[in-house]
Amino acid sequence: MLLLCGSIPDKDFPMTFGQVSLADEKHLEVNGLKFDRMQGTAVMISAALAITTHFREEAPYVLIAGDHGSGEGSRAIFNYLIDHVAELKPDYITMHYCLPIMNMIKKVVAAVDQCEKRPFLIADAGAMYAAKGAGLAEKFDVFTPDPSEIAFLADPTATHPAYISKHLFDNNADTIPDQIKAAYANHSAAKVMVVKGKKDFVAKDGEIITTIEEPNVPMLEPIGGTGDTITGLVSGLIAVGLEPDTAGIFACRTNRTAGKLLNPTPATKARELVDMFPRVCKEYYCSWSGLCYLPPDEA
Repeated sequence: MLLLCGSIPDKDFPMTFGQVSLADEKHLEVNGLKFDRMQGTAVMISAALAITTHFREEAPYVLIAGDHGSGEGSRAIFNYLIDHVAELKPDYITMHYCLPIMNMIKKVVAAVDQCEKRPFLIADAGAMYAAKGAGLAEKFDVFTPDPSEIAFLADPTATHPAYISKHLFDNNADTIPDQIKAAYANHSAAKVMVVKGKKDFVAKDGEIITTIEEPNVPMLEPIGGTGDTITGLVSGLIAVGLEPDTAGIFACRTNRTAGKLLNPTPATKARELVDMFPRVCKEYYCSWSGLCYLPPDEA
C-alpha cells in the first residue's frame, strides 16, 4: 500500500482515509468526497495516481484533512497515523503539507518504528520541516526539497525555513551542492534527496549522483504545484518498483519532459502537467532505462 498524507486548503473538509480515484478533469475523490487537484497535497496525490494507474498497480490510499493554518487538520492526520499505522501496514508513506508539529512527528516515527514491517518514509513541505526540526531526518528514506528548503536543511540551527540564516537565502544552483553536503553533515538529510529547481539534483548517502537540467522549461517555475508533482512522481515510481534514487531521476525527467510537451503558459494549471505524465511514461521510459511497459489494451 502507498499511503499519501497531507492537508488541503479547505477548512470544512473532514479528515478522511481511503483509496483515491480520479473523479473528473478537475477533481479527485475519496469516500465520495471530491477535492480539487490543482496544487499542494492534491496535485501530489494526482501525480502518484497517474503513475500507479499507468502501471496497472493499486491506486494509492490517502489520509487527508482540511487545514487553513489552525493545525486542526494536521493534528488529526498525525493522530490517525499514530493510532493506526501498525494495523494499516502501508509499504510506503508520503507525508506532505501539514503544520510542522515536532512532538507529533516524533510520535508518528515512533509508531512507524513499531510496525512489524517498517514502512518506507518520504517527506516534503511541513512534514519535512517537522522531521528536520525534531532531529529525525535520518529516519526518512527520501526528502524532496526545493532550493529554499535545502537551505533550511543545511542550516544546523533553523527549525523552520522562516528562520534560515540570512546568507542561505541567496541560493542558486551553484550553492546547492554545498548545501546538500551540509545537510548530510548536519544529520538533517534523508537517505535520498531529490532537490527540485531550475537544476535538479539527486543525492544518496551524502553524495550527489546526478543532476538533471534538460529539458529546460522556464515557464514551469511560476506555476504553483510543479514541485509537488515531483514528490508524487517519486512516491508513485517507488511504489511500482523503482529504486529511490532512480525514482528521483525519473521524476525530475518526467516533470521536465511533460512540461516540454505541454508548452505551458502562466495560466497553465499543475493538473494539466500531471495529465501529460502517462504520455511521458509510454513514450520515453523505455528509451530512458528499458522500463518498457504498455497497458494490456495497448500492447
